[in-house]
Amino acid sequence: MPTPRGASVPDFTSRNQHGETVRAADLRGRPALIVFYPWAFSGICTGELADLKAGADRIAATGARVLAVSCDAMFTLRAYADAQDLPFELLTDHWPHGAIARSFGVFDETAGAALRGSFAIDPDGIVRWTVLHGIGEPRDIEAHLTALAAL
Repeated sequence: MPTPRGASVPDFTSRNQHGETVRAADLRGRPALIVFYPWAFSGICTGELADLKAGADRIAATGARVLAVSCDAMFTLRAYADAQDLPFELLTDHWPHGAIARSFGVFDETAGAALRGSFAIDPDGIVRWTVLHGIGEPRDIEAHLTALAAL
């Protein structure tokens, strides 16, 4: 079951594609959008992240920080972010494998990857919007942008 609306964002520590440490506590003080996706360089994931990239101006207007999280290794995420020219942070959930996705309730044990879970977090670290799709089901990124604008 995914982290519900009204709950505090689960605690986590990870590294982004540049090797910089990112913690859940770093999200306080401004809105955030956390988007879990199964695999870098896969078709649906690339399309969803491209749609988020296309909405960068709208995201910037909200002041939100976007974190896209997968179980891929940090170096894979660096190559992926560079290849796709992604303007937001990609976080590794590689080790312990899937720990962040599990804490948010979006890890698929059979696939060994995150489901397509998304969470809009308010500046106080409270989940205000969430959506969950299966690995093969693309999300409506417009709904993400609308949720951010409402924070």
